[in-house]
Amino acid sequence: MTNKKTSAMVVAAIGSIPLIMTLGNSMLIPILPKMQSELKLSSFQTSLTITAFSAVAAISIPILGYLSDRFSRKAVIIPSLMLYGLGGILAGFAAAIFSNAYIWIIVGRTLQGIGASGTAPIAMALTGDLFKGSEESRVLGLVEASNGFGKVLSPILGSLVALIVWYGVFFAFPAVVLVSIILTWIFIKEKKKKKEAPKFGQYVKGLLSVFKQEGKWLLTAYLAGATCLFTLFGILFYLSDTLEKTYRIDGVIKGLVLAIPLLVMCSTSYITGSKIGENQKLMKKLIILGFIFVTISYGSLTFFKNIVPFISVLVISSVGTGLILPCINSFITGAVGKERRGFVTSLYGSVRFLGVAVGPPVFGWLISWSRMGMFLSIAGFTFLVGVLALFLIRVKDNEQEQTGKNERGKRGKKEKNRTILEPVGGR
Repeated sequence: MTNKKTSAMVVAAIGSIPLIMTLGNSMLIPILPKMQSELKLSSFQTSLTITAFSAVAAISIPILGYLSDRFSRKAVIIPSLMLYGLGGILAGFAAAIFSNAYIWIIVGRTLQGIGASGTAPIAMALTGDLFKGSEESRVLGLVEASNGFGKVLSPILGSLVALIVWYGVFFAFPAVVLVSIILTWIFIKEKKKKKEAPKFGQYVKGLLSVFKQEGKWLLTAYLAGATCLFTLFGILFYLSDTLEKTYRIDGVIKGLVLAIPLLVMCSTSYITGSKIGENQKLMKKLIILGFIFVTISYGSLTFFKNIVPFISVLVISSVGTGLILPCINSFITGAVGKERRGFVTSLYGSVRFLGVAVGPPVFGWLISWSRMGMFLSIAGFTFLVGVLALFLIRVKDNEQEQTGKNERGKRGKKEKNRTILEPVGGR
């Protein structure tokens, strides 16, 4: 009973880490108009509060991924969470006290971006370290669901905090981070490394060999994950703008409407992660099915303008995204051994961040060209990525893999017996 309780708390600790990263951008979205008017900023200056966070995180993620492989996951995660909280405190006090608040808000957001880079991607690597087989897939599904839950919660929470004071959101970050730090510190116990970590040169050579052997399907998996985040944040940007300008829906109500497709994605991610186990054939089928759903949804959205049918059709793409992401996560965490997992999952996190960063401006540019053109272009792109996934993502045969494990086990036993039976004399 104690073991189950401990395991549940470990999962809760891991699940809290990606939640922090998700809150970083989404909670700010409802307060951006108020911040722009209060600080007398241009639209471009306001958008930099999102861009600074995402761009710095994308650059920092691979570096912190290497450090997590070199030292330990906790040694990177806990300081990253602390830095994230400190960045929020700096931005909040700057907005409340300083006359030239904007530059300090950008500095705070930059610190938060560095902190965020040591959260969700390292949590994926940590999951691969602590859990195996179907349990790993289940926990990865929970990690993705936590990520999705953060996206659901963020606009609502940001809108509610902004009712008190607009910059209160910045102070909400350290409060949430503190919970994650405590859970991680107490409940996550990493095994001590038996071997000394490889030097940087050896590490890079090992990574190059990984990408030489696994590059085609691994890069395709990266693209698939980034595409999901690109389309998700792009459509949320479009939907947020449309709700406000066309339907005059704002504040908490707007946050609730935006939460609908995110809640569907979150639920689908959790169910998918709990069902896929180690079955890579099933994972690949679900990835392809997910891209079919996303393509059909975006191809159909051009025909719907009323809010209820639009959200109903958009939900189909949320189901597709919820099918794709947990499967991609499982493929990537299992791509390499523990000693390089941090870098490979971090690079994946970096690519996902880039997807988040480019989604809103690309959708904004496309809608200025043509609404129909935007949806059909995105549908064509997701179809292409789905085709690449079909042909390039490689699946291991479960039966062959198990046979290989059994044979390796038998060989190990024979070697052990041979060692025991060898005469001791003659040294």
